[in-house]
Amino acid sequence: MKIGYFLSSEEFTPAELLAQARGAEQAGFEALWISDHYHPWTEPQGQSPFVWSTIGALSQVCRLPVTTAVTCPTFRIHPAVIAQAAATSAVLHDGRFTLGVGTGEALNEHILGDAWPQTDVRLEMLEEAVAVIRELWRGGFVNHHGRHYTVQHARVYTLPDSPPPIHVSGFGPKSIDLAARIGDGYINTAPNAEMVRRFREGGGGDKPCQAGFKAAYARTEEDGMRIAYERWPNSGVPGELSQVLPSPRHFEQAAQLVRPEMMKEVHVCGSDADAHLAKIEQYAKAGFDEVYVANIGPDWQGLFDLYQREVLPRLR
Repeated sequence: MKIGYFLSSEEFTPAELLAQARGAEQAGFEALWISDHYHPWTEPQGQSPFVWSTIGALSQVCRLPVTTAVTCPTFRIHPAVIAQAAATSAVLHDGRFTLGVGTGEALNEHILGDAWPQTDVRLEMLEEAVAVIRELWRGGFVNHHGRHYTVQHARVYTLPDSPPPIHVSGFGPKSIDLAARIGDGYINTAPNAEMVRRFREGGGGDKPCQAGFKAAYARTEEDGMRIAYERWPNSGVPGELSQVLPSPRHFEQAAQLVRPEMMKEVHVCGSDADAHLAKIEQYAKAGFDEVYVANIGPDWQGLFDLYQREVLPRLR
C-alpha cells in the first residue's frame, strides 16, 4: 500500500503547504493529495489559497506525485480552464500529476450565483465536464455544444507527453457507478469495503483506489481531540449537509451539535503509532491501494517524525 500525505488547503498558508510537502518527502511519504477550496469549512481553519498556484509551486520543492482531492470542474471554474490548469500541472510535475474530480460542495461552488442543483444534475455535469477535459487533452481545436457547457474553437497548447489520469470521487451509489464508468481511479475518505467493491465490480476493475483521513497529532489523545474539535468540528456533521451548506458560518452552526469526544471516532488523535497503524489497516482491509493522512493543527512536524520513526517502517 502506498502511503501519502494530504495537504489541507483549508487550514494552512501556501508557505506552510510547501514546507509540509518538503517535510513529507523527507519523512518517506510517497505522494501528495491537496484539497481545492474557495472557503475553509470553518473560520478557525482560516485559509484557502488558490490550489493551482500551490500545485505549481509544489513542483519546485519536491518530486512527489500530486493528486487534487478533489477539484470540482463544473461550477466555479469551467472545465476548459481546468483542462489547461491540469495539463500545465502535469508538465511542471513531469507527468506526476493526477486530476481528482468530484461534484463539489455548495460551500465553494455557489460563489458566482449559480443554482445548486440536485445530485443527478451535478453528476451529469461532472460526466460532461470530464469528457470536455479529455477532448481538450487530445490536442487540436475543440468545439463542444453540450447540455451544460460550450467550448468554442479552444485548444490547449501546453500538454504533457501523456494525459493525466482522472480519478473520480464517489460516496453514494450513483457517484460510485459514475466513477467506475468514467474514472481512471477512485477517490473516497471512508474505509468502506462495500464502496470499493461496487467501484471494482461496476467497471473499475483493478484501477487505483485512493482514500484519505485526518489525524490530530499531539502529545496525548485528549490534546489531539481538543485540537481536532477546535479546527475540524465539521467532520462530525452528518449526511448531506457537507454538500449543501453555503458558508463557514453555517458549518459552525451545524457543528454546535457535534460533541468533542466525537473527534476520536472520525480522526486519529494523539501520538500513539498503533492508533495510526490501526486506522491505515482499516483502509487496507477495505481494499484501498493508497492512503493519504493529513495533520490537523500546528504540529505537523511531530506527525512526520512519528511516521518516519515508527509508522512507515512497520508498514514496509
